Amino acid sequence: MQGSYDVIIVGGAMYGSSVAWWLSENKDFNGSVLVVERDPTYEFTSTAHTNSCMRQQFSAPINIKISQFAADFVKNFRAYMGGDDRVPELALQSYGYMYLAGDETRAAELRAAQAVQTANGAGTQHMTRAEIQAAYPFYNLEDIVAGNINLIDEGYFDGGTLFDWWKRSARERGVEYIHNSVTAMTKNANGTKVESVTLASGEVISCGTVVNASGPRAVLTSRMAGIEIPVEPRKRYTFIFDAEDKLDRDLPLTIDPSGVHMRSEGTYYLAGCPPDEDPAVDYDDFTQDHTIWEEKVWPVLAHRVPAFERIKLINSWAGHYAYNTFDQNAIIGAHTEVENFIFANGFSGHGFQQSPAMGRGIAELIATGSYQTLDLAPFSFARITSGSKFIEKAVI
Repeated sequence: MQGSYDVIIVGGAMYGSSVAWWLSENKDFNGSVLVVERDPTYEFTSTAHTNSCMRQQFSAPINIKISQFAADFVKNFRAYMGGDDRVPELALQSYGYMYLAGDETRAAELRAAQAVQTANGAGTQHMTRAEIQAAYPFYNLEDIVAGNINLIDEGYFDGGTLFDWWKRSARERGVEYIHNSVTAMTKNANGTKVESVTLASGEVISCGTVVNASGPRAVLTSRMAGIEIPVEPRKRYTFIFDAEDKLDRDLPLTIDPSGVHMRSEGTYYLAGCPPDEDPAVDYDDFTQDHTIWEEKVWPVLAHRVPAFERIKLINSWAGHYAYNTFDQNAIIGAHTEVENFIFANGFSGHGFQQSPAMGRGIAELIATGSYQTLDLAPFSFARITSGSKFIEKAVI
């Protein structure tokens, strides 16, 4: 370990490794990079608990474009990784997202969203209840009036493999990873730059730029630089189940009006939901609430898909969203006053699918001082201080 690095990344999971790899890929950057990760097993990270879903059905054009790049990145993963024969080809399981509307107001919102998505190149289709029933006869649609689905580049992918290769490739290219924790940061006299970070092991490391890639712990990292951000850990529950009466076709990732979602997962099925009461939780609290399965999820599954009346729970877990309480969208880019403190925070459940574009953008910002491909300025920290929310209606 050196005494100084051009970039220190706090957190080595999906976003820390995405930024690290994209910096190693960027021809305008030839500096040194240190990634500090408190738990190299990644057991309790959001990365380890993700469902690796991907969709273009957003209401904001920039979010659509971010996911379109992610889809291209996944489908051409080996090519993006330099054609390395060791890198596996990744598949994007395009089962689609099916948003179901339980009333005419919601149906009108879906029609409006479909228009925006189509204008930005997405393949979203608006379907009447009769059209949904014809294509997916296993649904019970007695309380549904319409829906939106996109079967092009929407579904899920092997996010774990993508993460592993970002980390592996970054290290092979000279990025250093250490098992440690950042416990303090020292700024210059006028408070405009972080000059060094202090590690739990006692070393003081000078830095040119600091990237906060700390997931649900983001505010703990930002406070070391005297910065508050509206990001906190929120629990989300995932359930893997088997059905005695399996469906005769793939189950799209279905967003039920109740908030429960479900999809095919290999030979099994996956379901999830937020809790009815959704407070911030302790950073180490991954305790499951089994009543959510019994009282909320299973009844919705059996109602929406009658074949799911006879199912068996196979596995379940609780993970954490890095939840942006301000507007549930990412905080990306430099702080307004501490100019070398870079955010990669608050993805609120969109993190995996946004990581290719966001990691690329942050690397561009560090290397050149500006975004070179997608303009990620709408996600800047400045909107937090000005109170100008980034409006995205399609938050799950």
